Amino acid sequence: MTLPRVILRARRARPFFGLHPWVFAGAVDRVEGDPGDGAVVDLISHAGNFVARGLFNSRSKIRVRLYTWDEATQLDDDFWRQRLAGAVRLRRDLLRMSGPGRACRLVFSEADGLSGMTVDWYDRWLCLQFTGFGLAERRELLADLLMDLLQPEGIYLRTEKGIGQLEGLQLQDGPLRGHVPHEPIVIDEAGVRFHVNLAEGQKTGFYLDQRDNRQVVARLTAGRRMLDAFCYTGGFGLHASKAGATSVLGVDVSAPALALARANARLNGLDNLTFERSDVFDRLDQLVAAGERFGLIVLDPPKFARAGHAVEEAMRGYRRLQSQALRLLDADGILVVCCCTGLISAAMLHELLAQLAGETRRSMQILETRGPSPDHPVSATCPETNYLKCVICRVG
Repeated sequence: MTLPRVILRARRARPFFGLHPWVFAGAVDRVEGDPGDGAVVDLISHAGNFVARGLFNSRSKIRVRLYTWDEATQLDDDFWRQRLAGAVRLRRDLLRMSGPGRACRLVFSEADGLSGMTVDWYDRWLCLQFTGFGLAERRELLADLLMDLLQPEGIYLRTEKGIGQLEGLQLQDGPLRGHVPHEPIVIDEAGVRFHVNLAEGQKTGFYLDQRDNRQVVARLTAGRRMLDAFCYTGGFGLHASKAGATSVLGVDVSAPALALARANARLNGLDNLTFERSDVFDRLDQLVAAGERFGLIVLDPPKFARAGHAVEEAMRGYRRLQSQALRLLDADGILVVCCCTGLISAAMLHELLAQLAGETRRSMQILETRGPSPDHPVSATCPETNYLKCVICRVG
């Protein structure tokens, strides 16, 4: 069967021969045939050579998402089954992250060769989210395959804010397969239990990418007063409290997230945490004015920049946050700076910290620069999957 063809402009094929999965509209010279959005297409170099096969979307800046570089491979039901099975093997058999009461990211989009799709695994339920039109159009098939591979009790579909405009998606949150409980699910993370509400909250209900970072930071908290800024449902703070922090103040703007954070504290029998609803920037200013001090501060803000033109403003936001934190941090304190903005590199964060150390005349040692937990692997050919940075510093 002859597929529609997307022809690249001259000298634009190298990234795709190198297995990068995103073909932006600016790289496309012309389209031969009449592919509908979500249709399978072949990507062809300007010289007429086969490059890869993927799914087309005329409404997205990512005009084609690529899935195979083998011309003999068809994007059929068996192909998607094999891709999902490979993702399952990594988490279940190699990383051993599955099991009763546990949670992990089961599918991490481009890093698992499934661009435009993420799946989180919470105990006996799956939470599915699409960021690409082509796979969203195949959601019924993909849900059936996941049910067959894992036999979950249910699959819940979540949508990402703004994705309808970016991809032309028209999806609604709700159960996709089986039964999904209305009440929060309880998961266990290294001995700390958390409520996860699949139908509410950010992304797919919980930030699994920070799992290992929460545990590493907790080992530094004994005997320290902690400030957990942008605390969400209390991830860093609960681990710190259990590890011996003298007290924890969590600040977030989301009332539902804070309600779960308080419930999580009760669930774990921890009584030295206080959660406050406030704009974090404003609350940090108030704490500085009141002369408050902390032995450990975690800054884990949401994404500040979604496009290149917003990076400069985002860096100003990170600068303000870190400046406030340094004014609140005790001598010999621990500062943890997290950044989920893929457009901002670890080197940029290191440079900002160096500038602030010079300006405040405080010594600063970078103890670790960490990424996400291994169920969020980085694709060697898609550096955009290396989005999360967690820089842990000792400040004199």
